[in-house]
Formats: sequence, C-alpha cells, structure tokens
Amino acid sequence: MMRSARFWSLMVVFQVAFGLTVFGFTRHYYISQTNDSGAATATVPHTQMAWPDSTGPDDLEQLMSTFPGQVAVQNPEQTLQRADELFVNGDYVQAGDMYQRLVSSGYRDVNLYNNLGLTLHYLGRSQEALQRLNEGIALDSSYQRIWLTLGYVSSQVGRIDDARVALTTAVEMDADNDIGQSAARMLQDLP
Repeated sequence: MMRSARFWSLMVVFQVAFGLTVFGFTRHYYISQTNDSGAATATVPHTQMAWPDSTGPDDLEQLMSTFPGQVAVQNPEQTLQRADELFVNGDYVQAGDMYQRLVSSGYRDVNLYNNLGLTLHYLGRSQEALQRLNEGIALDSSYQRIWLTLGYVSSQVGRIDDARVALTTAVEMDADNDIGQSAARMLQDLP
C-alpha cells in the first residue's frame, strides 16, 4: 500500500514527538526517584576526619598522602546530589567525574553505581558502564532500578541475553511499580 509524502512527514513528526515525550517522562521519573531514594538509601558508615584550625600547603599534602590513591570527598551526600543535578542537566562529563570521585573515595551506595553506569553509557563508555552496574548489583542485588539500567545498557550494546535476564529480574522484583512496568516494556521490545 503506497502512502503519500504528507503521510510519511506526519509519521516522522509523530515519531519524534513520541520519542521526546517518552524521553521526558523517563528523565522526570529518574530525577524524582533519585531525589526520593537519595535520602532513604542506606550508606556505609565512615569516620569523619577533623580538620586542623589552620591548614597550610604542607598540611594538605600530608593529609592527601595519608590515603594514597583515594580522593578526598568532604560530604559524599552533597557531592552525590550535585552530581545528580549535573546528570539531569545533561553535563555527563562533570557528573561522571563526580560519581567516579565518590567511588574512588570509598563511598558505597547502589544508587551511585546505577547513576555512574548510566552516565558512562551516555559518554560512550558502555563496557565500563556494565562493569560499574555489576559492581552496584554486588552491593545490593535487591535494588530494582539497577537491574532496569543494566538491562537497558546491555540491550544498547547488543547483549540481548544479558538484557533479557536483567529486565526479567527487574520485572520479577515488582511488576506493578513504574520500574517493573518499564522493564516489562523494554523486555517486549527486545528482538
């Protein structure tokens, strides 16, 4: 059946509008879930270091050499919130840098690994993203969102069997919530 050029033009406009709408809703959902879950997420307790009253260049060098290979992050929760804001605004390079600094500092939070994985994927570093997502699952395999993200990234890099397993896991955790429904839709769209 032959269609007119007008039909195909309208179809293209519809597809673009539909895609942007889905992207907008998905982005909004991830933003709201990040804000909601950020306060409720359990974190690994860490000790606070007391800063001396006067910190000179020598003191700072001594402090940095105390923990070689670790990056100083004074307030992990604030850093995570700032990184999430950068992510939402599309500044994936800076967001990724902040997420990486949090991981390097020893901060362990499954949501951090989820966001880092998604950011790395958007930066074109999908293999590293998959590694970070799997590290997050090792921290907390009951976090449904990370299974959704792992399924999404796996499907994008052509690892369809891995995507199917991750998305099925997300659906099995709770098929009735938004994450489970998103996973079910992605699962149906897999080849």
